[in-house]
Amino acid sequence: QVHFVESGGGLVETGGSLTLSCTTSGNFVIGGTFAMVWFRQAPGTQRERVALITNAVLIRYPDSVKGRFTVSRDNDKNMMYLQMNNRKPEDTALYYCNGMGEEYDDSWGQGTQVTVSS
Repeated sequence: QVHFVESGGGLVETGGSLTLSCTTSGNFVIGGTFAMVWFRQAPGTQRERVALITNAVLIRYPDSVKGRFTVSRDNDKNMMYLQMNNRKPEDTALYYCNGMGEEYDDSWGQGTQVTVSS
């Protein structure tokens, strides 16, 4: 079973920046995934998609993070990144990465916790 691995979370002050990283376990490579997605989930809320990127140029963000978050992927390094600028307390959540599609329903990692202090 393919599992994604998130890292780079931590504590950052309001207005600060933080970059998350995503890679995979086993022999699976991110370059073989057409679309990669960053999600986040705060306590008591549903999982929210915050960034999507394909192997082409298609990138999508919800209004809640547009202009502050930047997603990128480096297939040669088997990595995906989420750069988060101008952090707000509302961004506090557990962040996950995954491939898009039902074939990745069992590929969730443990996530990385991001906490934004007031």
